Amino acid sequence: MGVNLSGKRLAVLGAGKMGVILLQSLIKSGMFPPNLTSATVQHPERARMLCDKLNISVGIDNVAAVRNADIILLCVKPQVVREVMAELSGHINPQQLLISVAASVPTALIEKALGIDMPVIRAMPNTPCLLNCGMTGLCKGRFAEPSHLEAASTLFGVVGRTVVVDEKQMDAVTGLSASGPAYIYIILEALAEAGVKVGLPRDIATLLAAQTTLGAARVVLETGDHPALLKDAVTTPAGCTIDGIMELEEGKLRVTLIKAVVKAAQRAKELAFTELS
Repeated sequence: MGVNLSGKRLAVLGAGKMGVILLQSLIKSGMFPPNLTSATVQHPERARMLCDKLNISVGIDNVAAVRNADIILLCVKPQVVREVMAELSGHINPQQLLISVAASVPTALIEKALGIDMPVIRAMPNTPCLLNCGMTGLCKGRFAEPSHLEAASTLFGVVGRTVVVDEKQMDAVTGLSASGPAYIYIILEALAEAGVKVGLPRDIATLLAAQTTLGAARVVLETGDHPALLKDAVTTPAGCTIDGIMELEEGKLRVTLIKAVVKAAQRAKELAFTELS
């Protein structure tokens, strides 16, 4: 169950790619109407462009943006988080909620930089949020309450599904769901190339690969069945599918995907250590 965010004021600091994706969906949903929404960017030219595009207040002054905000969505690059927090220190208060989507930046770093008992939620969304079918991992900082997590879940629920994890699991979320779309695109590209290899036009091969992937994912989500069970349902004795699966196993697709997630999660952990040092 979500919480009612009607009437809350939102400030998005760093309206880059993900910031704009979130802004567009949140405004379109009606959760945060334009008159209650503001954003910041680094350059005045981009501020003017986004102001016209989104019909909201966009500026370059972070302090001014957060002054009357109830929820602050931190979308700046990880390497400037400490600098932005120093800028905001003394200008925000524990009655506000700060939600950070800065990859690999721990809540403890933000809390320490602000120097107050500020409720902080860390979020790790992925790019399919663009079409409201994203996946966002959430965790709470030291001073955040369950109600703050519910508010963040409600907000990110507009752009897809959410899951709450312990902060120690956020690097794993990064390696799996945040980086995951890239892995899927490679698989889709390979399937489409295979379709071309066996005689299909490229556009039809790509459509077949993409819709098949979408359909398979929906079956997993909506039935709750284990993927292995669903795979077995497709695999008939002495049929075509089992021959294809044998090739996948021989090519070590399964272990390669596992290693990709592990490697990406390890890198996320390394980046987090760098930010703390």
